Amino acid sequence: MNYLHNIGAYFLMIKQIFRKPTKWSVMKRLIFNEIDDLIIGSLGIVAFISFFVGGVVTIQTALNLTSPIIPKTLVGFATRQSVILEFAPTFISIIMAGKVGSFITSTIGTMRVTEQIDALEVMGINAINYLVFPKFIALMLYPFVISIAMFLGIVGGLAACYFGGFVSIEDYIIGVQMDFIPFHITYAFIKTIVFAFLIATIPSFYGFYMRGGALEVGKASTTSFVWTSVMIILSNYILTQLLLSV
Repeated sequence: MNYLHNIGAYFLMIKQIFRKPTKWSVMKRLIFNEIDDLIIGSLGIVAFISFFVGGVVTIQTALNLTSPIIPKTLVGFATRQSVILEFAPTFISIIMAGKVGSFITSTIGTMRVTEQIDALEVMGINAINYLVFPKFIALMLYPFVISIAMFLGIVGGLAACYFGGFVSIEDYIIGVQMDFIPFHITYAFIKTIVFAFLIATIPSFYGFYMRGGALEVGKASTTSFVWTSVMIILSNYILTQLLLSV
């Protein structure tokens, strides 16, 4: 019954996000602050992980293609497919659920503990719109982060070829360009938008409705990360079935 209550409260919270909006002069400042914290502040870790994981995918693929009848261009092809279809949109989103989601939950949870949310509501402000809507808008720029992850993942594979000598750079580039299907980029960005919505709303829910003190803030952050990751994996499965099944 507690799970059903949380599901109902979550959807009611989503409804409240778009009701009784805060003045645009105030909201604009909040949105830019959230873009700085959630998007720009995440570029470093995303770039680092994307580059090296792309290199690892390339190395693992090259080391396992031992048959002489398999063309070396398959290394670039496999790296591109892995990075675009799954690694960049899904794996990076789980990392962001930990970094960004925990930040959102702890920030809003701390405001709940220190009664700042109660003060907003006493002043007649829609606290959910004031706190969650800027995060929602900021994370609509999340596809920009994923596009960087895609690019750096492929570049990381290219660097692994150059420094490791597993495959020639020419074969790698030919493989990256081979049999490219533009819809795969669209598919990845559709998933990214859904994941961004989950990362913005689920941690906000656990932060806004938490009860207790400082210890419960940490527990809420952990719980929000777990459930955000679960929903990302589940929605990834559903969207893959819907968008890529023939």
